[in-house]
Amino acid sequence: MRTVSDSVSVRLYHLADGDDGGGAATLFYGPLGEALAIAHAQPEEVQAGLFIATENDVVAFLELEDG
Repeated sequence: MRTVSDSVSVRLYHLADGDDGGGAATLFYGPLGEALAIAHAQPEEVQAGLFIATENDVVAFLELEDG
């Protein structure tokens, strides 16, 4: 993911598996700093399916935490 500031707009979404193929549910659209705070507040099992999308990239939330 490219370097971005806390104020860049992102989409925080959860990608769920399901019998019907699952789907993506947007949890938040707004500043990266707020998206990260919301992501941290989710249970671990939800965090595993969280992704953050910028204008140019998509990255798994847990990859951000490991990096």
